[in-house]
Amino acid sequence: MKTMHKAGLLAAGMALALPAAAHPGHGVDTGFLAGFLHPLTGFDHLLALLAVGLWSRQQRQGVVLAPSFLVMMALGASCAGFLVLPLLETSIAATVLLLGALAACAPSVQARVPREAAVLTVGACAFLHGLAHGRELAGMASGAGFILASCLVIAAGAALPGPRLRRLFGAAIGAAGLCLLAVAA
Repeated sequence: MKTMHKAGLLAAGMALALPAAAHPGHGVDTGFLAGFLHPLTGFDHLLALLAVGLWSRQQRQGVVLAPSFLVMMALGASCAGFLVLPLLETSIAATVLLLGALAACAPSVQARVPREAAVLTVGACAFLHGLAHGRELAGMASGAGFILASCLVIAAGAALPGPRLRRLFGAAIGAAGLCLLAVAA
């Protein structure tokens, strides 16, 4: 029961937190350490990564979701110099809501969401995150740190024990995404 109390406190904290200013207009960081720390300090990115890990653990063929996210995020980052999307922050908040909801509804959703649709969904969300973060990190070293930390956060989400706890965390991430959407609007 202690685990459920801790999970509830964490969920409440995530739902009440404000977004970290982790997107364009906040300076450019360089170096491996700056890249590594970046996904850990951007609340919206951290939640999306955790949700991908949670959802991938609950999908039958979820092993493809994490690599798909990382590859599409890197692709989005490589396009950040020439592709500008309106309402990017709002779109990113929506990805947190969507990914959290999918993790919260799994495994009942997995019967209705084909693997290809899951990969496309995760890929589209990742591309948006890559666009936002690609403007902030300069150089291969910071990009490598960013991808490594992102991989570790996804793994942490996947490592969370028990399907009920994973669904609870997914719901908390979805709630936080709703709060992020309200702030972004």
